[in-house]
Amino acid sequence: MAAAARSPIEQSFDEMGRYQRRRRVLLALLIGAFCALLIFGGSTHDELGHERIEGQYGIALILIGIGGRLWSILYIGGRKSAEVVATGPYSVMRNPLYFFSTVAAAGIGAQTGSVIVSVASAVLCAAAFYIVTLREERHLTTVLGAPYKDYIARVPRFFPNPLLFRDQAEVTFTPRIFNHTLRDGLMLLASIPFFELIESGQESGVIPVLFWLY
Repeated sequence: MAAAARSPIEQSFDEMGRYQRRRRVLLALLIGAFCALLIFGGSTHDELGHERIEGQYGIALILIGIGGRLWSILYIGGRKSAEVVATGPYSVMRNPLYFFSTVAAAGIGAQTGSVIVSVASAVLCAAAFYIVTLREERHLTTVLGAPYKDYIARVPRFFPNPLLFRDQAEVTFTPRIFNHTLRDGLMLLASIPFFELIESGQESGVIPVLFWLY
């Protein structure tokens, strides 16, 4: 007996699953290549300027990114493909997880002591997430239909509009997903000792500086 034809929604879920797996692998490779390149880059700022970019600016952005991701996951939980979530951070932008990840990426780039690397990290991250959101929007439009189309029409994709903010009395979240997001956030903090180690290696001459960045 021939297998029953799959519905458009089932096909969309299958395609989305394959896309997400490919995306994770590609993103890991790009991040690895980018970090490998930065190992041989030095900052043109003096020690005070370097520390200000790295410590005050960079760490603040990483913490904002981690906090924003945790805030977002409290609202979305595991419901992204089940219903339209339009409260909390999702009331002011459609992709707060990606937005705050981009903020954190800027903070990680700042650990090099370079403004250029910080901005480039954010731009590359935002560009990658923009491509992802286009694919996800097609999937969610197929799965959620008219309510999601209305949500798209009201709420900006990436840049928040605080005037749209609205909240709800309580939220229900999945601890497993929250803990997973927290673990990912703590891994972002690992960039701080990583680049400190690279800097020490450069100062001692163990790691050569091949190019300089502002």
